[in-house]
Amino acid sequence: MVASVAIQVLPKAENDEELVRIVDEVIDYIKSTGLHYYVGPFETTIEGDSYDELMDIVKQCQHIAIQAGAPKVSAYIKVVYEPEGEILTIDQKVTKHHTV
Repeated sequence: MVASVAIQVLPKAENDEELVRIVDEVIDYIKSTGLHYYVGPFETTIEGDSYDELMDIVKQCQHIAIQAGAPKVSAYIKVVYEPEGEILTIDQKVTKHHTV
């Protein structure tokens, strides 16, 4: 892996149920990319071998939230990028903290 992004999508919504529905549509889109991802309680992390592909996914997440009915969407993004090396993967970061 050469890059990972963490995205927290914050759509404007009338209530919590609507907010969750919109975020779920964004997560469904992330799932559809085929990339390895991890859904946490505040953000979703996605990793891949193409920085540009990950940035396109981040951009599309905003469009998905609007298409799902949000009149406005904010997002917090974190990016790790090492084009000539390897980054720590999602599994390397979190697996040891989860019980089976």
